[in-house]
Amino acid sequence: MAVGITSYGAYIPLHRMAREIFYKSWGGAKMPGERSICNFDEDSVTMAMESAIDCLTGTNPKTIDGLFFATTTATYKERLCASILATALDMRRDIRTMDITDTLRAGTSAVATAADTVRAGSAKSILVVSGEHRMAAPAGDYEMALGDGAAALLIGDDKVIATIEGSYHISDEFSGMWRSDQDEFIRAWEDRMIYDKGYSQILVEVIKGLMKKYDASAGDFAKVVYNTTLETRRHGLIAKSLKFEPEQVQDPLFTTVGNTGSADALMILVSALEEAKPGDKILWANYENGGDAFILKVTDEIKNLGERRGIKRHLESKKMLENNDRYLRWRKLVPLERARRSEQSPTSLAALHRDVMVALALYGVKCTNCGTPQFSQGGSYGYFTPLRVCVECQAVDQTEPYKFSDKRAKIFTYTEDSLADSNDPPTTVNVVDFDGGGRGIFDMTDRGGKDISVGMEVEMTFRKLFTDRGMHNYFWKTRPIRC
Repeated sequence: MAVGITSYGAYIPLHRMAREIFYKSWGGAKMPGERSICNFDEDSVTMAMESAIDCLTGTNPKTIDGLFFATTTATYKERLCASILATALDMRRDIRTMDITDTLRAGTSAVATAADTVRAGSAKSILVVSGEHRMAAPAGDYEMALGDGAAALLIGDDKVIATIEGSYHISDEFSGMWRSDQDEFIRAWEDRMIYDKGYSQILVEVIKGLMKKYDASAGDFAKVVYNTTLETRRHGLIAKSLKFEPEQVQDPLFTTVGNTGSADALMILVSALEEAKPGDKILWANYENGGDAFILKVTDEIKNLGERRGIKRHLESKKMLENNDRYLRWRKLVPLERARRSEQSPTSLAALHRDVMVALALYGVKCTNCGTPQFSQGGSYGYFTPLRVCVECQAVDQTEPYKFSDKRAKIFTYTEDSLADSNDPPTTVNVVDFDGGGRGIFDMTDRGGKDISVGMEVEMTFRKLFTDRGMHNYFWKTRPIRC
């Protein structure tokens, strides 16, 4: 039974900032390129959701047997983020969900675990998603070097686009970078220890171990994929020491996205798969507290996969931040005067539980008598009005569930509020008409004043509305269509 990757997806936030802006703000070392910056309403869960939607293009989520979420920036210390994602994706209840956290190898560890689960016959397919939103203290190198993003890989044994031919793993208690449960920002040891004793030795060891185990040589691989550090020069030196040619080494996305933590290796692999051809062998490796390494072989099925936004199209779709102000504001690194408005109503856990399929999976109803879709518009978050009477034919209690999250829509009308309490003013609220029927009112994100017009097409995106007493309230917003 051939087990491997059956689909892939990725997500890069719309907003980027040139590293030169960080340098002009704080000084320090110069770094080339730009980094990705997620919006104030994005986090590791919402970005993972975006990559999962991309990965599942053309796939019914209810056919998948599990979801593993990999990250070092889980939004909860004691609650399963994977279950939030599975519910929002409209997956079945009888599936395996797991958070794999607290290591930059979480993504590759999740892939190895998913592959073993499928080989054992415990599941036919597992969705592995990894999202990262790491924080670095202002005025440091890591603030420039880190990036935000996500990737998803569907692991299974049917229509495999890249088989997992073999793997090799090592464990090593070396603390080059860390963040305790009390830390907001990552910490790091001195550079010579991180790079010379850690990255440059351990990553080489795991790659050599893989090649020795499977009697492989440098020339066997069309592409070599592995994560990088702040010093991209080290990335090239590793390839040179292992006798890989420059054209074999996949671009680590450092100058266009940045280091995305546990999602980094997966995002670079997605970039490689976008260019891969049947028969190509890919060496894929990841380092931190040891290392994971895999041999992948691309199959003819990759020609049938269909289009994804992936890395390439997300890179092409971007907006540049012109200064450091919005970054500091979105990251809540500076105190701001709050709007003179009434306090946010407390989150009702009972209401959220009752309406979970509306809030997370964006379900409404469809009249079984006349076929009219309707969305249940809440008076406030978590309080959605039950829909019993059809707005078109007035039939009572003749409805079936109807999902809106995968539908595009057009703006019927909109307003912009510059006085509302927002980390990205003005707050834009729009009334939209969904393709196929149904109308709803939603906040709009990733927008700019001149980008909005009545009749423009929008798509739904999963975002965080607010946090109350440690409870993150996720819901759907509209945005101008990406890519």
